[in-house]
Amino acid sequence: MLENIISAVSNALYSYILIIILIAGGLFFTLRTKFVQFRLFGEQFRVLKEKPKGGKGAISSFQALMVSTASRVGTGNIIGVATAICLGGFGAAFWMWLLALIGCASAFIESTLAQIFKKRGPEGSYGGPAYYIEGGLKNRALAVIFSIALAITYGGGFNMLASYNLQSTFSGYKFYDPKTTPWIIGGIIALLVAYCLFGGGKRILKVTSTLVPVMGVAYVVVALVVVAMNITALPQVFVRIFTEAFDFRAIFGGFSGSCVMYGIKRGLFSNEAGVGSAPNASASADVSHPVKQGLVQMLSVFIDTIVICSASAFMCMSSGVEPTEELSGAPYIQEALRVTLGNFGPVFITVAMVLFAFTTLLGNLFYVEKALSHVLGHFPGKTFRYIYYVIASLIIFVGAGLSAGMLWDFADITMGFMTIINIPVILILSKYAVRCLNDYTAQRKAGKNPVFKAKDIGIDAATDYWNEG
Repeated sequence: MLENIISAVSNALYSYILIIILIAGGLFFTLRTKFVQFRLFGEQFRVLKEKPKGGKGAISSFQALMVSTASRVGTGNIIGVATAICLGGFGAAFWMWLLALIGCASAFIESTLAQIFKKRGPEGSYGGPAYYIEGGLKNRALAVIFSIALAITYGGGFNMLASYNLQSTFSGYKFYDPKTTPWIIGGIIALLVAYCLFGGGKRILKVTSTLVPVMGVAYVVVALVVVAMNITALPQVFVRIFTEAFDFRAIFGGFSGSCVMYGIKRGLFSNEAGVGSAPNASASADVSHPVKQGLVQMLSVFIDTIVICSASAFMCMSSGVEPTEELSGAPYIQEALRVTLGNFGPVFITVAMVLFAFTTLLGNLFYVEKALSHVLGHFPGKTFRYIYYVIASLIIFVGAGLSAGMLWDFADITMGFMTIINIPVILILSKYAVRCLNDYTAQRKAGKNPVFKAKDIGIDAATDYWNEG
């Protein structure tokens, strides 16, 4: 009964409310910024090379990009894409691309706002939607609601799903017993996460943080190799993508299971444009102008969906393995690799997912801790943190043994609730981001390295930054 209720709520959200909000919001921001994601595409790479103005210890745009990209790359780009194709068909890839292209403008607005309203802390700047809601709208209650929604999404929905996806990559091996293996793997994951949270896993964290970027590059390389080996299948793949993407009779005949629904669901889960998560990382960057980080954040969405998700999609679709509901998730992408690369393929995906999912679990809990700090008004004390660590680890354990459908739907609902709060907020506050963009482009045309002052865009109240210079 609970699974049916969660599924019904998820379908209602993505059949009507969120599709309208995401597409309408993305188009509005695209038009209001005069197609900033295309117009300033080259500028995104230029600002990425700039060093932080604060000197030693300051976080650069590139480092903030890596933090937000690392938190995104993983289960959504691999398992999420495979799930979308199995349940929604090849056409889901098109709708993922479309959402990413218009979502870049939403990412620009929310990350620019995060920079404008960021706060000063002992270890540098911090911020995010909770802070631009509180600073821009002067609404502490809504800011707290958003922080709670973020904590539930990342600590609950996303981490249970990441735990499930991690253990599901072992389902193709002979030792896997669906009744017991998920719980055993879930218990191991939960203990390792708890070990790291309680301060004992510094060596584990150092190794994984080093290996994950390497594995990310290796994953894209393997995907390109698979596509190259199946290059003759690409014309037919493209035909199926666009044929199924615009098969409106099939789409409207069963919208809740259509390529549009799954393309948007899994696209949003992967790139998170407009959700309000990436601005938490964006606010930490030390830049001379907020627009610089807004531009960099658009690049993160592009890398996530247009590059990495597309690599997953083409790797699966060109393999010749027909997607089915039974293969949904890890089994589909493992079978696609096995057909092309032999036994190396499934093992490679398992290793990649273990690394990606484990660092995602810890990265998500970092977001949760920041959200709880905002709700409490101070950094949590030791007792509070220890209780939170135990609960977070138990949630990870439970997630490994639940059903895939319920976990995807629950994650979609919690993420959708964040989006329902964030998109209207950035619509209201977008005037500041647009003024900021106009100020930036005017300075660039004058041959200057843009420097920002809050008063130049009509913010008279003192901010933690941007009052001088």
